[in-house]
Amino acid sequence: MNVVKNLTPIRADALETRFGLRLAARLSEGVNHLPHDVTERLRFARETALARRLSAAALTSTMTVGFSTSSTLSLGGGPSSGKSWWTSLTAILPLLALVGGLYLIGHFHAREQIAAAAEIDAALLSDDLPPAAYSDPGFVEFLKAARD
Repeated sequence: MNVVKNLTPIRADALETRFGLRLAARLSEGVNHLPHDVTERLRFARETALARRLSAAALTSTMTVGFSTSSTLSLGGGPSSGKSWWTSLTAILPLLALVGGLYLIGHFHAREQIAAAAEIDAALLSDDLPPAAYSDPGFVEFLKAARD
């Protein structure tokens, strides 16, 4: 088997096309000797393969159009304009927005925890205790443990 290395894409496509045509010609030689049900199954398989290839080609062209429109959203200019500061800015802005959002979420979460703790402390301190609670040795130990 000959291994061909360092082919250009155009040369590789030409070799692939030539191989496909030779293979199709060889397969077509024996088609006249096949039974009718086999030829119908082959016809159906061929139509299915062509439909899949067309849908894959349509999907690829749709993806290409999608990528080309997204490049205009970045205000990057044409391919010959080089990398401009708009391209750098559009690459950094989402990252800055993410970091800022995470910082704000952490800040507001901490404030909510502080507010909840303050509300509980205020409720405990404003609650009326019976006078016997102040003389209870367990209450004194509780106050000492709370300071530590």
